[in-house]
Amino acid sequence: MVALPLLFGLVIGSFLNVVIARLPEGRSVWGPRSACPGCGKAIAWYDNIPVLSFAVLRGRCRQCAMAIPWRYPIVEAATGAAFGLAYVLLGQTPDFVVAAVFLAMLIAITAIDLAHQIIPDVITLPGIVAGVAANLVTGRVTWPESLIGIAVGGGIFLVIILASRGGMGGGDMKLGAMFGAFLGWKLGLLAVLLGVLTGGVTALFLLLLGKKGRKEAIPFGPFLALGGAITFLWGEKLLAWYLNHFLP
Repeated sequence: MVALPLLFGLVIGSFLNVVIARLPEGRSVWGPRSACPGCGKAIAWYDNIPVLSFAVLRGRCRQCAMAIPWRYPIVEAATGAAFGLAYVLLGQTPDFVVAAVFLAMLIAITAIDLAHQIIPDVITLPGIVAGVAANLVTGRVTWPESLIGIAVGGGIFLVIILASRGGMGGGDMKLGAMFGAFLGWKLGLLAVLLGVLTGGVTALFLLLLGKKGRKEAIPFGPFLALGGAITFLWGEKLLAWYLNHFLP
């Protein structure tokens, strides 16, 4: 049964690649058909099979031999793996459906922020609404907790933005609000904390290795996305472990 959500994730990952490529440019994600940016030839269905086509074509366009970015198979494989893992942990439940939507959004946000250093409102703002609606349907988080989560998750970054005078973008604030909508305020805070920790440690290593300068911007969205994914799948257990070991 795990193979089915994994395959479904591969297909969704293929669509996410379209979103990642077109959304920052303001193009429609629904049409026209995908084409090679080098020769302009429409990509045939047999050259658009997730991961497999990339391997068969050895990472190059069949027509002009232009290199295909590694982002395409990585996004497809990551989405398939994420859906498969969510199914293993959550089973055939409404929570799995919510997890699939949430994880797909996070993967798209990660890839877009890495490439363009933006977190698109067209993902996070509908994501806030989707999070509240999902909790109303499933009861995973009560609607008051979800609404409080929006205020808390977004409010943390609003304070940081005001204190740093624009040192952090509004996209992070809206992503924090989306976390609160899906996870509630407690787990939303945990997701932000995990994102800050992983981002801070990574930034420190990059500085120590000389890969980044002190004034160079590092995309924060991918670290927040990682924190959100970990929290959705294991947040309750992590929170329980923390409360049992560090609080009297």
